[in-house]
Amino acid sequence: MLGLVENHSLPRTAAFFDLDKTVIAKSSTLTFSKSFYQGGLINRRAVLRTAYAQFVFLAGGADHDQMERMRSYLSALCRGWNVEQVKEIVAETLHDLIDPIIYDEAASLIEEHHTAGRDVVIVSTSGAEVVEPIGELLGADRVVATRMVVGDDGCFTGEVEYYAYGPTKAEAVKELARSEGYDLDRCYAYSDSATDVPMLEAVGHPFAVNPDRALRREALTRAWPILDFHRPVRLKQRIPAPRRPALVAAAAVGAAAATAGLVWFASRRRATAG
Repeated sequence: MLGLVENHSLPRTAAFFDLDKTVIAKSSTLTFSKSFYQGGLINRRAVLRTAYAQFVFLAGGADHDQMERMRSYLSALCRGWNVEQVKEIVAETLHDLIDPIIYDEAASLIEEHHTAGRDVVIVSTSGAEVVEPIGELLGADRVVATRMVVGDDGCFTGEVEYYAYGPTKAEAVKELARSEGYDLDRCYAYSDSATDVPMLEAVGHPFAVNPDRALRREALTRAWPILDFHRPVRLKQRIPAPRRPALVAAAAVGAAAATAGLVWFASRRRATAG
């Protein structure tokens, strides 16, 4: 697509991809809400509200304040959830839910970067219980995601250990560059959200993908390329088996974020009532 060619005599490079609305057409975690309901983790009201949250997300994404409210809410919501149960639910429904919403253009880019000898890293605010299996499906070499504390009983305690969001994503990219020997000036990054500007700034080749209004303005100001992805495709018919399993650089509870749309819904109701 972009004619990406790697000179293997130079230092290693990587392509860093945000996940939601960059590689897939929806919110990865909100997509699993019905499965979590069937597994007894959330109730019917939460399913309806996450459907509304998915609509809001697709219409315009979430700004910084909304993301902060989500973090607080999801940490309380997931307290007591059994981690293995969450992983089992995701594994059982992964192909049915995620395969059809992968952007064909993103799948092609991932192939091109691998062919050029670059590592592919998924960097997502969601957690490993959702992001890691999707990363392996995509053939990603590494995954960076939010991480929450798991107690001795194998359940989430509700405490956030690591939040992969905004500047923290950029820090993770730079840390990977140090540990893996990536030359960031020759690396690539892709995102749809203005909250990922720090990550895009960290590399020499930033791309805005299906950008929200704020990121589109930023991209135009900085002359960053803008890509528009429109063609979801069933992934198992498009991408060959991964070169090796995805490695988790930072992981966590994407499952809880599946109902974080409750925060959006409640805040909008309060604003309307006011």
